[in-house]
Amino acid sequence: MPAGARPSSSPQATVFAVAWLLFFTALQWSVVRYRIPIVAALSAGTVALALWQWRGWRVGLTRGAVVTMLAGSALATLAVPLFSYLGPTGLAIATTLLVAGPLACAGLLWATSGGRARAAEAVAVATYAACAATAVLSSPRPRIDVWVTLQQAADALLEGRNFYAMTWTGSPGIQDAFTYLPWTAVLLAPGRWLLGDVRWALAFWTLLCVGGVWLLGRRPGPGQASPAPLPSTRAPVGAPGGWAWRAAAATSVLLFAPGTLTQLDQAWTEPLLLAGLVAWAALVHRGQGWWAVVPLALACASKQHLALLLPVLLVWRPFGWRRTLVTGALTGVLLLPWVVAGPGDFVHDTITLLLSFHPIRFANTLYLLALNTFGVTLPFYVTGVVVLGTLAAVTSTVWRRQPPMGPVLRWLALVLLVANLVNKQAFYNQFWLVGSLVVVSLVVEAAQEPDASAFR
Repeated sequence: MPAGARPSSSPQATVFAVAWLLFFTALQWSVVRYRIPIVAALSAGTVALALWQWRGWRVGLTRGAVVTMLAGSALATLAVPLFSYLGPTGLAIATTLLVAGPLACAGLLWATSGGRARAAEAVAVATYAACAATAVLSSPRPRIDVWVTLQQAADALLEGRNFYAMTWTGSPGIQDAFTYLPWTAVLLAPGRWLLGDVRWALAFWTLLCVGGVWLLGRRPGPGQASPAPLPSTRAPVGAPGGWAWRAAAATSVLLFAPGTLTQLDQAWTEPLLLAGLVAWAALVHRGQGWWAVVPLALACASKQHLALLLPVLLVWRPFGWRRTLVTGALTGVLLLPWVVAGPGDFVHDTITLLLSFHPIRFANTLYLLALNTFGVTLPFYVTGVVVLGTLAAVTSTVWRRQPPMGPVLRWLALVLLVANLVNKQAFYNQFWLVGSLVVVSLVVEAAQEPDASAFR
């Protein structure tokens, strides 16, 4: 066990499971409503993650914790208001899947056989795929500008048009801007081209994360990034602490997080970012750091706020400044065609509009707490100061400590979480990415443990 590490314990794992459930249950409730208890829950989650990181507490994906999270997700699906455009039949089918699926996986993961762990993974993947199909087919035209812009941007790509210069037809929100970076459109367009809806591609990228989680749960390869010692003995693959069990547990928790149905229905794009970050982590974890540049650059070329992660990776030696600079350069190359095609349109849609955009009143952030509850409009530079201060503190800490991959993923999650919490607009999808990164971090951390039994 690494020097200074604290042994994992069931109480710590239980506290984590309950905190994760409260965080995601608040997120499901947050769509589309603003409530002070939701802001309080998200703020408490931020403080808890920061303390966890700075104090170095040890938390594992124990059997009890995973079963608690899955059973709690099923209960949240039934008990907490769920926003959706699905028709009555589709909603009934999807809800049934999101209750029965996690309960079935919880039962399978309570056992310790390798066959049952793999069965749990298969059930999670099949249930999620069925739920995604139900969401798309039962809600063929969700009334949200995200879906409209992604659909029409995919059509523009096929026709060779610049979607940053377009005005959207039938959008219930933004009419004349594509607010994402261009590779969101590129990577989701095949769903529209092949099957008529970008949400099929979102489901594909979500399920692709399963493969990355599977790799992260296994023994690191030669040249692996973590300074943690490799295990000389391993728990059986189906046992709590074994790689197959870890992968199945994390997959089930990720795919059945409360609010999953809303994310599917609304075409929110964070699963694409998670796929890129999981692929990056899996490649670095297995000693393929230069190949990891590619998925990281694709993720950075898909959404603006991932640029906040690069300073942390710059000072983390297993990835290092050379690969980080190449990632930035490759991101620039990936963006270049759209910058050249219309620099004014690109800057307006991806930077200027977002900086000047009005606060959305059902965003459950501290910025909106000041506005909605106290009637105070904070200067937006306050957000910048808090975010950059957090980024500087995290970057300095990672530079000094040089932690393994698991804690690094949580440091990245903390940067994103603080940025969400103090922003003018941050919703379920942005917070979902943070919670998902934390779960992924526990998978890779357990894979680097010299004593897998500590996580039983």
